[in-house]
Amino acid sequence: MKVICNQKLLSSSINTVQKAVSSKTTMPILKGLLIETYKDGLKLVGTDLEIGIEKYMPAEILDEGSIVLSARLLGEIIRKLPDEDVEIELDHNNHVIIRCANSEFTLLAQPSLEFPELPQVEEDKVYKLPQDLFKNMIKQTVFATAIDETRPILTGVLMEIQDEKINMVALDGYRLALRQGHIKNIDNNKVVIPAKTLNEINRILMEEENTDIDIFFTENHVLFHMNEIRVTSRLLDGEFINYKQIIPNECKSRAKVNTKNLLNSIERASLLAKEGKNNLVKLSVKDECMTITSNAEIGTVYESVSIQLEGEDIDIGFNSKYFLDALKIIDSEEVYLEFTTSVSPCIVKPADHENYTYLILPVRLVG
Repeated sequence: MKVICNQKLLSSSINTVQKAVSSKTTMPILKGLLIETYKDGLKLVGTDLEIGIEKYMPAEILDEGSIVLSARLLGEIIRKLPDEDVEIELDHNNHVIIRCANSEFTLLAQPSLEFPELPQVEEDKVYKLPQDLFKNMIKQTVFATAIDETRPILTGVLMEIQDEKINMVALDGYRLALRQGHIKNIDNNKVVIPAKTLNEINRILMEEENTDIDIFFTENHVLFHMNEIRVTSRLLDGEFINYKQIIPNECKSRAKVNTKNLLNSIERASLLAKEGKNNLVKLSVKDECMTITSNAEIGTVYESVSIQLEGEDIDIGFNSKYFLDALKIIDSEEVYLEFTTSVSPCIVKPADHENYTYLILPVRLVG
């Protein structure tokens, strides 16, 4: 194998593929990147057996072949090389020589035959989504997935496609995030995608131009195809919770409030809330004002924001983190807060559209 390629492009490609490599694996081959010649360029592959990322890049192929090199070491070497052409050559002793300008590295390669093949996903039925829409849907849901593995299905995001509508739903037992969108597709589908996969997709989408992303499914895997990048991931097994039964259909109180003002007030109140046991902030909704208070052994805080209230007054408490998580990713100037009772979930919605719903369970107030 002998190839010549651009240093910056190679470094960027390695950085993308490295996202699938785990440093904690007990299998040495999985700490490496597969580099192989492919048509008129190179294909780079990284995987931890749960998620696999492939990146295609142009290169001058002088001799075909494939190798596996340490992802961490290769990434550091290529990143620090000058912005000139890089030559990669495999000799007969299974050593790889990397040359660039006045630099030359010799690394021991691992056999490419030992590198695991990524699952094959048939590309006969495609679902197309604008990248900016998909990126936004990930951002507004994935943070609400469960972290602990006691209920594995909740560590993923439900993707539900039906009647040219796409819903993405995440919940962890304390809050629920639902983002809705439209998709030009006639085939219905319902899968649960690991949060880790979606987080990596989101990082990759930040680096790519605004085009469509192609999505393909099998019974156990999903493939995301973006330009020269392909991401393959396993799907989570199990039945996702019927989220539609959790979301209230009506409310007794509805407050309209400026998103940024509410966010800033709760952030300040949370400075003391963090000193308490359950990160509690109390909301008192009355007339044209919402007061936000928090008490801790070291002091108290009082905030007030203007609101437009429809319905009854209410006092209710929340874990401030769960409230802030939602307010930070809602890009509307104003939000609606919908309440039923002090022990019932609160619904947070953008005031200017109905594409997003966030549900948060209250903390029971004492006294």
